[in-house]
Amino acid sequence: MTGPQGVSAQPRVIAGRYTLLAELGRGGMGVVWRAQDNVIGRQVAIKELHLPDGIAPEERRVLEERVLREARTAGRLNDPAVVTVFDVVAEGGMTYIVMELVEAATLSTLINAHGPMPQDRVISIAIQALSALDSAHQAGIVHRDVKPGNLMVTPNGRVKLTDFGIAQAVDDPRLTTSGSLIGSPAYMSPERIHGHEASPASDLWALGATLCYAVEGANPYERTSTASTLNAIMTEMPRLTRANGVLGAVITGLLMPDPNARLTGPQARAMLERAVAQPTPPNGFGAPQHPTVHYTAPTAVRKPWLKGVLITGTAVAAVALLVGGVFLGRWVFTEQPPAAMAETITYGAGGTMSLDQFDLNNGDCGDNFLDPSTTVNRTECDESHRVEVYAVSQPFGSEKMAYPGDEWIKKYGENFCTMYFMSARIPSEDKESRFRYVALMPTSGEWQVDPTSSSSSEKGHREITCVLWNKDGTALSEQVYAK
Repeated sequence: MTGPQGVSAQPRVIAGRYTLLAELGRGGMGVVWRAQDNVIGRQVAIKELHLPDGIAPEERRVLEERVLREARTAGRLNDPAVVTVFDVVAEGGMTYIVMELVEAATLSTLINAHGPMPQDRVISIAIQALSALDSAHQAGIVHRDVKPGNLMVTPNGRVKLTDFGIAQAVDDPRLTTSGSLIGSPAYMSPERIHGHEASPASDLWALGATLCYAVEGANPYERTSTASTLNAIMTEMPRLTRANGVLGAVITGLLMPDPNARLTGPQARAMLERAVAQPTPPNGFGAPQHPTVHYTAPTAVRKPWLKGVLITGTAVAAVALLVGGVFLGRWVFTEQPPAAMAETITYGAGGTMSLDQFDLNNGDCGDNFLDPSTTVNRTECDESHRVEVYAVSQPFGSEKMAYPGDEWIKKYGENFCTMYFMSARIPSEDKESRFRYVALMPTSGEWQVDPTSSSSSEKGHREITCVLWNKDGTALSEQVYAK
């Protein structure tokens, strides 16, 4: 290092042990140095914590405490995709985090330099990042700032998740600042924008946005201002153009606005690992194709309103892929949907049925089959019943979101109900031959009705509702849905 007069100066030594060699980078929370550990004789990375100017003393203390606590906890993590924390030093009024030195570019640098990545590389990155987050979440740590700039990718494809410096232990006793949001706006989940605490689910949403950026080449929510970016997260659903198959399913599942409907880390990881294990030829992006499932055309046009009498074709080579309780793949079928699925039903203005005919919640049972001429009333599930609601979700976020289109919402609903039908939520081994199921989706007219109205008679609805019944039209004698 050189002083202002060009005279050589002694390099800085931290804690009498770490000699700072060169600056590696700067961020909102500090400077990262390459350093030499003089005791062990290895090079390390040291993050020198610098909080922004103008922070009140109490808020500064809280942030520093958060960083120190998380650094100590992260030091106990043992996962190859986590940057290892070796030491935490407080000296001279400064805080230093000593970490594993990783010689690699960040994902954001790679995408900026080379454009979108092929799907096989993104799947590999996703599996490793999910492993890192799973290790952190099991240890009670929420990262809080998952983004392309915090994922390092080595030339041989190894991934390292770094910068737990603003993460917070889940059980931390409300180490809060003066209402400020910590994290990168374009990778901040809808629930965090609403003011909820960061959680494992919000980390997974951020990873979904990161994977979308990697495969599509752009963040789907990035806008010219922070306000417009946050508004996009709250009101828009991303439309994938390059991601397909299982990767598309995982990204879509991780970006569900409702954290309760969002894929969990183990579910997403199981889906991707199963896809990698499939010996299939590459597609145009160099990624493995999802195994094709072929069905013959149905013998007649399917009519879902036949009071449980169902007309279907025969599956020639049906392959149901169940991984970790989640249906594998976004569009598992090709020309025809699974034989057990009836034609999607729409409700509301211009739809097949009205909400007055059907008002069951998740886990409820009904006394009639779905039919435009009948009303389905709630009945006890341990008694004879005709239909069951096995999944309900409100995944579309803000009331300001524009209607995404008939075909898009139809496929979305079909996938949602298929995923849960094929999951352990319906534990029957012969479910595909025994039951039929259907997705109930709002019409565009119903979508336009204000969902926030205080009047129940004037309130709009956007729920996806999934219903099943016996294929042969007989009554169900016991509840199928496993709560």
